[in-house]
Amino acid sequence: AVVSTQSGHYGRAIDIPEMFIPMKNHGNYIVRLGHVVKWLGEQAEELGVEIYPGYAASEVLFHEDGSVKGVATNDVGIAKDGSPKDTFERGMEIHAKMTMFAEGCHGHLSKQLFEKFNLRQSCQPMTYAIGIKELWEVPVEKHEPGLALHTVGWPMDHNTYGGSFLYHLNDGPLVAAGFVAALDYKNPYLYPFKEMQRWKTHPKIAQHLEGGERISYGARALNEGGYQSLPEVVFPGGLLIGCSPGFLNVPKIKGTHNAIRSGIIAADTTFDGIMDGTLTMEKGLTLETYSKAIKNSAVFEELYACRNVRPSFCTPAGLWGGMLYTGLFYVMLGGKEPWTLKHHGSDSDQLVEAKKQKPIDYPKPDNKLTFDLLSSVALSGTNHEGDQPPHLTLKDDAVPMQRNYALFDGPEQRFCPAGVYEYVPEEEGDGYKLQINAQNCVHCKTCDIKCPSQNINWVVPEGGGGPTYNGM
Repeated sequence: AVVSTQSGHYGRAIDIPEMFIPMKNHGNYIVRLGHVVKWLGEQAEELGVEIYPGYAASEVLFHEDGSVKGVATNDVGIAKDGSPKDTFERGMEIHAKMTMFAEGCHGHLSKQLFEKFNLRQSCQPMTYAIGIKELWEVPVEKHEPGLALHTVGWPMDHNTYGGSFLYHLNDGPLVAAGFVAALDYKNPYLYPFKEMQRWKTHPKIAQHLEGGERISYGARALNEGGYQSLPEVVFPGGLLIGCSPGFLNVPKIKGTHNAIRSGIIAADTTFDGIMDGTLTMEKGLTLETYSKAIKNSAVFEELYACRNVRPSFCTPAGLWGGMLYTGLFYVMLGGKEPWTLKHHGSDSDQLVEAKKQKPIDYPKPDNKLTFDLLSSVALSGTNHEGDQPPHLTLKDDAVPMQRNYALFDGPEQRFCPAGVYEYVPEEEGDGYKLQINAQNCVHCKTCDIKCPSQNINWVVPEGGGGPTYNGM
């Protein structure tokens, strides 16, 4: 359990007063989510639940009336050219009386459902962040089980939202270090991965990691829109739970508890619908009882209270204005102000042309505390079958050079935390082209979110491919 907490704005090496700190972690447990998920899966299987690891849901199935019928897994054993290999196996259809979508942030099926059923017509655009995490094994004498440390701001400027966490886990001499950069940043030269590496060089962070060994690496996009950006969570034949709709509490940087809460509510209301005969296999119905229960739950109560924290950092007062607002209206007054602030719009529209911004000079890695990108990706355990159709697709092959590179100096090569996108010289003649190293993809979804032309479409690769975050 958390026994000690620290918070600070380390650009100026100051501790943040208690009144401005929304992270109250005393008594909470520090866990490795990969272990929690594995344990939950074991409990579910003991109760008779069938789990299909290594199979990716690639398609939503519909009844003739347009309601959701279930999902289909993708075919496996298909070559790059689309021909079946010797290992070809047809995907399977899974039909249900109610299909729950729990894909995490920016799920590829959920975003199709948003459009088909117009689920975002009454909410503001979702805003996101990229979270990058490393797991370290540190010297025993430096390990302080139960210590939780958070920072805000540095090394990014005061107009770019971001922060960090550092947790001393209770098992082993392990420390989890994570950095979160909001994806509404404006400078196309900003490099979230390198921002994290620089963050670790601050003396108050470095003292926890020096002499240790980095043993794992990963990254994932996060929902930061909160209450204002929540879509409708029900539609004919299906519903959204967890981070698919976006139940993350931004100031606390926590969403697992709300994901579990929403899953329990979904299970209870779905069970009631099955037992009273409302839900059938013949036609998908809209489970309004789930929508009402969620809106009357602790999930909505919590998200409503912190609704203005994230947009308060997007004013001309920047970081300092957001901290002051958070301390006064959220920490002290519990989010009871009678107004609701608006977000700025889609993250993909926020970049300023490269010619109007200054390149950012990042220090070279020392391979002790800071590292290069490819050696980091190697620690994620990422693996994809090489001979398969691409899972990172471009809507228009000309857009990367004509717009993204020409106007924004190819931001894909920086916002991706896995080195998937590179602008490399053409084989013949002058100029560059975009090269996609799909085998590096850690499935964070950042490219699908931040691309200024919205030209990248992330779809599921062959089941079983991707990072292996055991213990992360």
